[in-house]
Amino acid sequence: MSPLFNRLFRRRPPGKPAAQAKNGNRRQDAARPVHSFDELKQIKLSSSLNANLDVLESILGQNDDLVVRRFRLGVAGQAGAAVVYINGMVQTDTINSAILKPLMLESRMAGFASAGGDLLELVRDCALCVSGSSDAPDMGKVVDGVLYGNVALMVDGEDTALIMDMKGWETRGISEPPSEVLVRGPREGFTEALRTNTSMIRRRLRSPNLVLESLNVGRVSHTEVVIAYINGTADPDLVSEVKRRLRRIDIDGVLESGYLEEFIEDSPYSPFPQVLHTERPDRVAAALLEGRVAIFTDGTPFVMIVPATIISFLQSPEDYFERYFLGTAIRLLRYIALASSLLLPSLYIAVTTFHQEMIPTRLLISLAAAREGVPFPALVEAFLMEFTFEALREAGIRLPRAVGQAVSIVGALVIGQAAVQAGVVSPLMVIVVAITGISSFASPVFNLAITMRLLRFPMMLLAGTLGLFGVMAGILIILIHMAGLRSFGAPYLAPLAPFHPGDMKDVAVRAPWWAMRRRPAETGKLNPHRQPPGQKPSPPGREGRGGGQW
Repeated sequence: MSPLFNRLFRRRPPGKPAAQAKNGNRRQDAARPVHSFDELKQIKLSSSLNANLDVLESILGQNDDLVVRRFRLGVAGQAGAAVVYINGMVQTDTINSAILKPLMLESRMAGFASAGGDLLELVRDCALCVSGSSDAPDMGKVVDGVLYGNVALMVDGEDTALIMDMKGWETRGISEPPSEVLVRGPREGFTEALRTNTSMIRRRLRSPNLVLESLNVGRVSHTEVVIAYINGTADPDLVSEVKRRLRRIDIDGVLESGYLEEFIEDSPYSPFPQVLHTERPDRVAAALLEGRVAIFTDGTPFVMIVPATIISFLQSPEDYFERYFLGTAIRLLRYIALASSLLLPSLYIAVTTFHQEMIPTRLLISLAAAREGVPFPALVEAFLMEFTFEALREAGIRLPRAVGQAVSIVGALVIGQAAVQAGVVSPLMVIVVAITGISSFASPVFNLAITMRLLRFPMMLLAGTLGLFGVMAGILIILIHMAGLRSFGAPYLAPLAPFHPGDMKDVAVRAPWWAMRRRPAETGKLNPHRQPPGQKPSPPGREGRGGGQW
């Protein structure tokens, strides 16, 4: 340890007190070397407790929240020990009752000093009242465990430390996700605590085949990321590809799952989202049952699901909680709203500018009368109103919740009415923009709604320059682009292109559960059968006649 330690850390001069070395001047603190976990893993722990604590204090000693509690073991207190943790990230009461009290008092009654064998093993197996612990033979594991909210126990004469799981920081309680509110369905959503989120999936999928694999991403943040999938249902090639893309990420910090999304998506220059994110545990559990893979990130309530298709962004969990004909009707309404949010302003511009012959005579007279005093063409008029509406919507989001909704609603009403009375825009244009904005809110996934909002502006330009021909050209360009997209190898337009007839039961319509016997073709290749046939319900006395195949 000595040569590498001399290169990485400045030894304290002989005879200099520890307090003076720790509380040195600012120039000495600023000269501390930058540490990486790769370097720290090369520093093996020694059998000297003082030497190990000196190394640890040279790494983390400048932090005021670092706690090093020294004590002694054994009948006569011959063996020295110390616990190291970060104040505010652990349960201090549990440390006192589960670690310090057994080791300082009960170990003396047990006679640890006279016991033969490995003292650290004896402490771990006979004294500590901790459910989870692991060995740390190097300084990298010690520092990583302490910074993650664990407690490190070092014993004099042992060249291995114990890392005990005793995390206890404050977390947000489980509540309904604000971005995915349902009328019927579970009311709990993910939080920023990683293990709380994974436990919600465990509660819903109590299967030994549910696999949760962890890895750390970020040189500085060292953020824990968990990959979840069902063994035997998810494609092993898909799981391997997810791991490969996550492991190749080399970044200093990951503060939210959006960092990872930009590194793992197939087409980074596409405006369409290729990774589905959600705050709902029920949606993640349903995706895992279809053979997809979920990616949990510590510190965020949003969980990513891959692969994702355009159809998955248009489906809401409530479609499956209501009866199938209600879910079908709501889904069709959602499709119409999505098309309106993209095409309604463009169609209005194209028809009023180039194709007036398509408008009925009475409606054309009304339009002409309404636009009589408007000095701008329809394209400029639409751009002004759309920009104002988007600015009001963004302002309503950023303002405090108590005044945000009032400002956005009142602002839209006041500005719209004032613009019409001033003759800047026509009343019909205000109606078109309002319907477009309302339709964009019908999207169950926020990032798809943003995509439609962005594509609306080039579609308006095409409509204002080429009319309906430009609108059709824009639609074809979008469809061609979507046909070439992939999400972890899965076609973005599946099951429409390539066409899978069996998957059409869950696209435009939502078939009853007893009819959806197979998983989606793109994600359920390994285990395609969801349930056996013959489960269609029937009145009493007619069993066997009503339960046929779909």
